[in-house]
Amino acid sequence: MKDPVIITPSQTKRRRIAPFVLGAACLTLAGSIAFTFSGARADESMADTPPSQLRRLTELQYRTAIADAFGPDIKVVGRFSPDLRIDGLQAVGASAVSVTPAGLEQYEDIARAISTQVTDKDHRDRLVGCAPSATDAKGAACARDFIQKVGLKLYRRPVSAPELQQRVAATMESAARLNDFHAGLAATLTGMLTSPDFLFRIDWPDRSGRGIDAWSAASRLSYLLWNAAPDAALLAAAADGSLNTPAGRAREVERMMASPRFVDGVRAFFTDYLRLDGMDDLAKDSLIYPAFNTSVASAMREQTLRTITWLLVDKKGDYRDLFTSNAIAMNRTLGPIYDIPVSKTDWYIHQYPQGDPRTGLLTHASMLAQHSHPGRTSPTLRGVALTEIFLCEKIPAPPANVNFAVVQDVDNPTLKTTRLRLQAHLDDEECASCHKRSDPMGLGLEQFDGAGQFRKLEHDVTIDVTGEFEAKPFDGAAALGKLFHDSEQVSACLVQSAWRYAHGRNPAATDATNIARLTKGFLGNGHSFSALMRNIALDPGLLALPRTVTAKAPRAKKQGVSG
Repeated sequence: MKDPVIITPSQTKRRRIAPFVLGAACLTLAGSIAFTFSGARADESMADTPPSQLRRLTELQYRTAIADAFGPDIKVVGRFSPDLRIDGLQAVGASAVSVTPAGLEQYEDIARAISTQVTDKDHRDRLVGCAPSATDAKGAACARDFIQKVGLKLYRRPVSAPELQQRVAATMESAARLNDFHAGLAATLTGMLTSPDFLFRIDWPDRSGRGIDAWSAASRLSYLLWNAAPDAALLAAAADGSLNTPAGRAREVERMMASPRFVDGVRAFFTDYLRLDGMDDLAKDSLIYPAFNTSVASAMREQTLRTITWLLVDKKGDYRDLFTSNAIAMNRTLGPIYDIPVSKTDWYIHQYPQGDPRTGLLTHASMLAQHSHPGRTSPTLRGVALTEIFLCEKIPAPPANVNFAVVQDVDNPTLKTTRLRLQAHLDDEECASCHKRSDPMGLGLEQFDGAGQFRKLEHDVTIDVTGEFEAKPFDGAAALGKLFHDSEQVSACLVQSAWRYAHGRNPAATDATNIARLTKGFLGNGHSFSALMRNIALDPGLLALPRTVTAKAPRAKKQGVSG
């Protein structure tokens, strides 16, 4: 590895990160966090994460930033590097993500295409708004105005005087070399779009050194509540200092939560929390599940998000009711999966009758299909997902030498059901230790096949969906959902995950009191998700600069699970 590029605390006072350095190199910001340009595996799990001062924009955040800055007609075309999931959350992985040289080239290709559109003849009058003139022969004043205006939106803070001078000079140099002002401006915009100041959310310290500055605070709040960059009003509150006051901050939080964009923020959290991005690459055996295709997978994800926002935002409902509600968003694409005749052309809220086995979030096809194999169900995969997502308990991968032959033999004439095959597989005591935790929950969902379709029989044998959760028996998915509804651990896990999502890191030991206070407030405030987000946004700890991270979250069990 090449020697790291070090920027000392005195240099970071108002200095911003230099352009990317190609190859394997490191940037150390304010002496507290190292950012590495190297390969990192997507979905890698790491218990310890550094204090969050850098978070790479997700693909959706990148696309939203471009739309907010230039309008929805500017197309973002290109391939993005995969996001990193740490201990279940991409929001935590964003603080430890790496950028390879190949990834940087992808960003540059995307940026160049955007810059070309912004400055072309169809868009320049509206998006640039000026050109060289009799009083501005070379266009330096125009370039300065454009860079200041766009820089505030892209960097989420004002462009400093040295930056502005350098960018204008670079524009003039490129324009002269290319003999085209707008081509020179496009080259400068490409550089801005490939700058870490745009690609990463950077938490800069305030003058005290204990918290983040107002511009960083604006970004933290907007990405938490909207999953987007700060708007003009929030940036203005940062500029005039009102965001630094409790009253000003509360005013902005209430304004943002009253906006339709709050729904985008809720959708972003639950997409990450429930790992719904996995639906993008979900595949099933078309011979076994002919009703499943990529359009259905996309609709499954949308169904879950619409159901969640309808209940938690529109109806201001109790979070726990997600596990017991008989209401679900439905459209014509999903009708065959749910065996429902749908005549409506758009989404609507479908109500199942009381006592229907298709009750609550655990029976959503998105949860069932995603955590199954391409050609069969998997109580283990489903149970592990429920354990990690809703209970915040980490279960490691199975040992490399596990024999899956018994479980995979779906045509076994003696072991006709998944429960029987799994029980035979668990004769190995080493495997059984972890399966006993995850599998009972997964077996409770066995009345739904690998595509999420309801069934009562497996190979003409009635499916047994009884089990036990938290020392309480259940019979079927609806009963399991009721136990999840009543579980304080399920509610506490949501709070912990929302905190980690907001902070972009795993908690330190010193954060335990803060998380406990938020949990107590959530449990005592009707389990309102909106109130939880408000409390996290108003919590002074959100804007503090963490010094060290010592906690490991979540805790892993000793053995792995398989199947």
